[in-house]
Amino acid sequence: MRCDTLWHNANLMTLDDPSGGLGIVRDGVIAAHEGRIVHVGSAANAPTLAADQHIDCAGRWISPGLIDCHTHLVYAGNRAGEFEQRLRGVSYAEIARAGGGIVSTVKATRAADEAALTNASLPRLDAMLAEGITTIEIKSGYGLNLPDERKQLRVARQLGELRKVEVVPTFLGAHAVPPGHEAQAYINEVCAAMIPAIAAEGLAEAVDIFCENIAFTTAQAQQVFEAARQHGLAIKIHAEQLSNQHGAELAAHFGALSADHIEFLDATGIAAMHRAGTVAVLLPGAYYFTRETQLPPVPQLREAGVPIALATDCNPGTSPLTSPLLTMNMGATLFRLTVAECIAGFTREAARALGRADRLGTLSAGKDCDLAIWDVEAPADLVYRIGFNPLHARVWRGQPA
Repeated sequence: MRCDTLWHNANLMTLDDPSGGLGIVRDGVIAAHEGRIVHVGSAANAPTLAADQHIDCAGRWISPGLIDCHTHLVYAGNRAGEFEQRLRGVSYAEIARAGGGIVSTVKATRAADEAALTNASLPRLDAMLAEGITTIEIKSGYGLNLPDERKQLRVARQLGELRKVEVVPTFLGAHAVPPGHEAQAYINEVCAAMIPAIAAEGLAEAVDIFCENIAFTTAQAQQVFEAARQHGLAIKIHAEQLSNQHGAELAAHFGALSADHIEFLDATGIAAMHRAGTVAVLLPGAYYFTRETQLPPVPQLREAGVPIALATDCNPGTSPLTSPLLTMNMGATLFRLTVAECIAGFTREAARALGRADRLGTLSAGKDCDLAIWDVEAPADLVYRIGFNPLHARVWRGQPA
């Protein structure tokens, strides 16, 4: 078998295990040709492989490249001052009334041109790439009008051209009610004008909405989902973060890729997600940063067989987090996920949450050759250590990245 590159003397986390485990292969090899994996397995059982390049991994571990399936990476401004205010006891509502909160990020993002937004976002992206990210979802949602939502999505696309990473853009125009607008009138604009324009320009693959008592209702979410379906866009939802609005159940009825946050998800919502194959995306960074106390129903999700992904939720207000490794640790310590669940949450299940399970998320023949090579003794080190980055090399489409 002919290949471009052969990685050998490696321990593998293939994530290609029907039981849901890590799919460990010791003394394994990976062969890639033209950016795709052509063989994965133990060295002892490998076919004859003629490679242009041999890479000795010296016993290191290889996993699929990490995937962050929920971020708000593209924004301008800084809300560290609000963090200090909250530490002094000022409530989020008081900050918002004074012109802070999401409104401050919207103002800063609207004021920034594409070059400024790109320059502000690149360091955040680079921090994630340095910890093994090879695919990242980036949402809009800080423009809240068509020109500035377009601008965010164009910058997201530009980031994917400036770095060796796959960017998955999501339109989150229904993130909040813009200042001076009424919720229903704004949703009408999102559905009648913004979604058709975004879809026609190919700026996003999916539509998201924040369905919550401080944002939009389930009826408004249904209106958005119907418009998304009409224009061929996939569906995602921010749901059940602060209360149970039954948004995840609704999204599952529309075949949503994922329902995200879901701390207040109930049994009916879990059953609907299971039937639809909708992925539960857990965001421990937001849970930690906002000092929430309602845990997502992880045991019930496991029992029902709902796939569980993890993501950073990188955003300026509730999860200023750019570390997938720390997010894994939070998933274990706060949500009691297992090591295998944490690693799968940033690989196999994250790929599923982005509709890319057919070509990403596992080390399997035929899939894109996106790899993270780790200087660790065991997979648990990726979840156990804090402030520790053992990434030895990142490979994207078969090439060093």
